Amino acid sequence: MKKNKNQKKISSSINMNESYLKSKLGIGVSFDVGFRELVVLKKRIQLYYVTGLVDTDFVIEIMKKLISINDDENAHTDIYDELNNRVVHQQVEKTDRFDKAMDRLLSGLLVIFADGEENCFIVDVRHYPGRTPEEPDTEKVVRGSRDGYTENIIENTALTRRRIRDERLRNEIMQVGERSKTDICISYIQDVADPDLVNLIKEELQNIDVDGISMADKTIEEYLVHQGLNPYPQVRYTERPDVASTHLFEGHVLVMVDTSPSMIIVPTTFFHHVQHAEEYREAPAVGTFIRWIRFLGIFASLFLLPLWLLVVLDPTLLPEKLQFIGPNETGNVPIIVQILLADIGIEFLRMAAIHTPTPLSTAMGLIAAVLIGEIAIEVGLFSSEVILYVAISAIGTFATPSYELSVANKMARLLLLIVTFFFHVPGFLIGTTCFILFLASTRSLQTPYLWPLLPFNDKALWQILFRVAVPLSKTRPSIVQTKNHRKQS
Repeated sequence: MKKNKNQKKISSSINMNESYLKSKLGIGVSFDVGFRELVVLKKRIQLYYVTGLVDTDFVIEIMKKLISINDDENAHTDIYDELNNRVVHQQVEKTDRFDKAMDRLLSGLLVIFADGEENCFIVDVRHYPGRTPEEPDTEKVVRGSRDGYTENIIENTALTRRRIRDERLRNEIMQVGERSKTDICISYIQDVADPDLVNLIKEELQNIDVDGISMADKTIEEYLVHQGLNPYPQVRYTERPDVASTHLFEGHVLVMVDTSPSMIIVPTTFFHHVQHAEEYREAPAVGTFIRWIRFLGIFASLFLLPLWLLVVLDPTLLPEKLQFIGPNETGNVPIIVQILLADIGIEFLRMAAIHTPTPLSTAMGLIAAVLIGEIAIEVGLFSSEVILYVAISAIGTFATPSYELSVANKMARLLLLIVTFFFHVPGFLIGTTCFILFLASTRSLQTPYLWPLLPFNDKALWQILFRVAVPLSKTRPSIVQTKNHRKQS
């Protein structure tokens, strides 16, 4: 159960309000919590804000307007009415509860108290620090928009709204985390998205009872899908507004978490993770070609090494014309150990590249490829064919659009290698069968993970295998259970 929030009411005594806020917010101790007192119509007015999260120009303009009331001979004696009319901003709300006022204050809004009033004004003057929208590194396209989501949830909703100018688009916001009070926005198109899915997501988010979600979207994902030890991604991440908007049109729900540029798309299947925006920025035939090449790379990342190990262990499996496959010299280390060492070594390089400054990463890659690889082959640690097939598998891993899926496939590949080494053909067949059954039994928010393959849907599978022209794609995916199945012309 969640803790009960403080429901203390705002007092008409501004001294009591000031004392309470100082004790709760640490005003005078925390330098970033700003406080300013003015006298308007012979009554004390107090403004509270967090420096760094507010737009200083807006705050100054509001102060000028409040002070100017004293010079207006026609001003009312009712300070509440004057504040209501003189606060120059398009987003102003009132509340009589301290908990709501402090939540808004710590979110970057300006809170105004007046002596003798049991309500305060909350003005949205937020100006979060952050970067400008730019194309995400992991989802680059040759042609297409170059903007991308940022760490600012307000900018992110605007980027989506710019592409979906529909009055039925809903952006519902809530706060999660007893201490972090992180803003989370649920986006969906009202007459398209499944209301049961929307309610399920809201319920899961409202049931989160935790101090804070500093890891943002990833923490929310773990509460949403209850993934456990399953390594396969059950939500899709994107930093591209066009990709997110496309999924909203199809009936998916978008979950935005403040401080993260990655949007969570639910529900998703395995095949959502193997598609890329580039396929839809080219002609259908070109998009299909790119998609099949990507499918080939993903297949290679999973099964190439286990299949090669299988024919190395039992060369009789190969027809006579393919007998050249397999190492001429096995080296001083068993083949399975060579494969595992090389495969894990590729992972070392990937992690090192992430943590290495860009000017040095190129040099590091050359050292690894030329010096380590060549010397390891010369001394007999690796055979050259092992390096070849490990490299092809690694390229297939990097060709996988979803980073989370590529890592999960690498883990599955290592398990397939081990069972293939110990049990040969039966091990490979049983391991592959168990792998497929495992994916078939996985469900993401009550959605079958291998749809449209299992359960089978021929029309949907056709659109997975081939990039269908947009005018010919007239229905939304049935798996999302949309209210409006047919796309509007």
